[in-house]
Amino acid sequence: MASTAGSEVLIVGSGLIGRSWAMLFASGGFKVKLYDIEQQQITNALENIRKEMKALEQAGSLKGSLSAEQQLSLISGCSNLAEAIEGAVHIQECVPENLDLKKKIFAQLDRMVDDRVVLSSSSSCLLPSKLFAGLAHVKQCIVAHPVNPPYYVPLVELVPHPETSPATMDRTYALMRKIGQSPVRVLKEVDGFVLNRLQYAIISEAWRLVEDGIVSPGDLDLVMSDGLGMRYAFIGPLETMHLNAEGMLSYCDRYSEGMKRVLKTFGSIPEFSGATVEKVNQAMCVKVPADPEHLAARREWRDECLMRLAKLKSQIQPQ
Repeated sequence: MASTAGSEVLIVGSGLIGRSWAMLFASGGFKVKLYDIEQQQITNALENIRKEMKALEQAGSLKGSLSAEQQLSLISGCSNLAEAIEGAVHIQECVPENLDLKKKIFAQLDRMVDDRVVLSSSSSCLLPSKLFAGLAHVKQCIVAHPVNPPYYVPLVELVPHPETSPATMDRTYALMRKIGQSPVRVLKEVDGFVLNRLQYAIISEAWRLVEDGIVSPGDLDLVMSDGLGMRYAFIGPLETMHLNAEGMLSYCDRYSEGMKRVLKTFGSIPEFSGATVEKVNQAMCVKVPADPEHLAARREWRDECLMRLAKLKSQIQPQ
């Protein structure tokens, strides 16, 4: 398989998310330019990508049909933004989650691109209406929020600006599918998008349950990892409802009163501070000490688990 003809992607920012995007696009056969302001950052990123791709190939977990060397040959670095933009049909911004910084980057890009390039942000929570405000090419702008780590977790939330064209959404959706990701269309912007709103709802109730002395931090995590999380790895909460009765109408008929009763007992938004944060931190540090070495080892274990789960899902889930 040769590189995808006439399809070059620019990654702006060479941190963890930028490196993951570069690997994903290369796995789909796209030529990738990795831009950063410092040449040394680019050099370090390319070396990191090389090591990771080689390790993935050795483990039999490299994505795409190209070898690691073939994919690596598609990725190059560039510290000149004007040069980096040349030939790009999709630009994926991956700088730190700072509104002013991202707006500055998009203002630069807006002055340099033509009417054919999609301008996409990896932002996890910044609203497109604020991120892309005042840009001449706003119809070509979209948020494509990946899940960390993107190489192992395929979900991408596509969030439009109110003026984003349907063609931009369609093109980005097709591109994400082509590189093996699982894009979802967020039909209109909302604070936190979809994934983080769901995640924060779980975190909030988890915190309250620990704070109120209902369950220990360790057992709380077990409820998710060995309970809800096992089925949510394959089906979502709505399909879970559908399957846990004789369809959705039956579920709501049986359980809606109980759900409403329980939901009324939920407390206010926690402060995430004080005695509870000390209690939770202590429990977490017993399991994984909060020093760089232990945290890195645990993240590596997590990524290995996600990689194996992704393999299993690909084997049993229809595409």
